[in-house]
Amino acid sequence: MKMRKLGRTGIEVSEICLGTMTWGEQNTEAEGHEQLDYAIAQGINFIDTAELYAVPPRKETYGATEKIIGSWLQKRGKRDDLVIATKAMGPAPELDYARPDGQGPDLKPEQLAYAVDQSLQRLGTDYVDLYQLHWPSRPVNSFGRRYLPLEFDRAKGVPILDTLQACGELVKSGKVRHIGLSNETPWGTMEYLRLADQHDLPRVVSVQNAYSMLNLIYEYAMSEVSHFEDVGLLAYSPLASGQLSGKYLNGAKPEGARLTLFGARYSSRYEQEDTETCIQALVDLAAKHGLDPCQMAIAYTLKNNFTTSSIIGATKMDQLKTNIAAADVELSDEVMEAIKEINLRFRSPGC
Repeated sequence: MKMRKLGRTGIEVSEICLGTMTWGEQNTEAEGHEQLDYAIAQGINFIDTAELYAVPPRKETYGATEKIIGSWLQKRGKRDDLVIATKAMGPAPELDYARPDGQGPDLKPEQLAYAVDQSLQRLGTDYVDLYQLHWPSRPVNSFGRRYLPLEFDRAKGVPILDTLQACGELVKSGKVRHIGLSNETPWGTMEYLRLADQHDLPRVVSVQNAYSMLNLIYEYAMSEVSHFEDVGLLAYSPLASGQLSGKYLNGAKPEGARLTLFGARYSSRYEQEDTETCIQALVDLAAKHGLDPCQMAIAYTLKNNFTTSSIIGATKMDQLKTNIAAADVELSDEVMEAIKEINLRFRSPGC
């Protein structure tokens, strides 16, 4: 397993990160523990979770995933061998979840202080290596929304400086080692960097955004920020919610699969006119070159120098083994050119 630098921290993380969002919904505690045991045996040291998980988000499963990681840590005692990342929720009125102040979740200083304490309690640790802001407080096009008319008003949402100062306090306290972003834009990322420099506050080290062969939006602008500012991409959904495996082609609905269970919440991101034709072309390309389509998809996200780690997830052990083994797959120039040609033909149908 190759390792890559996490921003300018000096910390090295595995280029495959173990995603955990299904634990507590599609996966049991025992299955989560089995996945952790296997992943770490394969050289993975990077674990990603969130206070919101399991998904799809429900009040009943809020925090369940962190608890599963915490119970594993209590059994195995390998905390210092791992880089653990979790996330704090932005505003989410649709989730029917309120903080102790009676308000919905947001990136307010007092709420972040509360949220990190709760995450630490569930994880059974006294620090997290990477504390990420799950989505911005201000309105942005995210989670598959594109071309949404927005009121670009800095007065809406929690001021970035307030949030960043609160993160600085968390770092000073020792509860958080480093700060990261998620579902963020080029402007937002640069604003965090500008304010960190101006006010001597923690510099963000990563941004966790969607990135796959079906969703190339990151390449258009954010990739330049990652490359020149050393704010590496943690690529989530490298399989486009499993679609790049090909298992949903021709209307298939595999039993227990995410899109079968939860439908439009995930598939709507990729319901453009040519999506299935594009997926079929990519699956056929993998077959032509003797590649597993999932491994080709994950390897693609790692081929670019702006990526720090690709976050994989699985509900079954055979899926997990296949996905982790993508770290050993090297895509040839011929394959990369063919992927580029397919992407140009279909103009990245995902979003």
